Amino acid sequence: MVSLVSRQGRQLQRYSDSGRRLVVGCIPYKFNIDKTSSEGVDERMEVLVISNQKGCGMMFPKGGWEKDETIKQAASREALEEAGVQGKIERKLGKWRYKSKSHDAFYEGIMFPLNVTEELVRWPEMDVRERRWVSVEEAKEGCQHPWMREALERLVRRLRHKSDST
Repeated sequence: MVSLVSRQGRQLQRYSDSGRRLVVGCIPYKFNIDKTSSEGVDERMEVLVISNQKGCGMMFPKGGWEKDETIKQAASREALEEAGVQGKIERKLGKWRYKSKSHDAFYEGIMFPLNVTEELVRWPEMDVRERRWVSVEEAKEGCQHPWMREALERLVRRLRHKSDST
């Protein structure tokens, strides 16, 4: 059973040794089965982007890593709450330091790929966020966070390398 309520508050929030809020996110992705395997990873792959809570912009699910969960559980929770998807969390893409757009603070963002296996019809933040499957190119052009674009580029390189070696 999936909870249809998002976590609220910061009482369980984790912080780095330097006092920065730890934020965990993921890049939900899937491969378009209508595309042939001769096409490149970039052309076959689709990523799920969400709007911010004000309904604009394009980004990947992310949020605070809390003390009662592992880092991968946090990434999965954010994908479920914000985008309504579940799947397999894969190896970390990296860690970035970035300035919050809404608070005068720097955060540490850690991103993972999420190979999507299920897309829910109802999810906790469906009334405050839009979600949309887009091409890699469209995500790169529209994503409002440079550090998220860099994480997407790392994911594409990783999947391209994996595809070349099989």
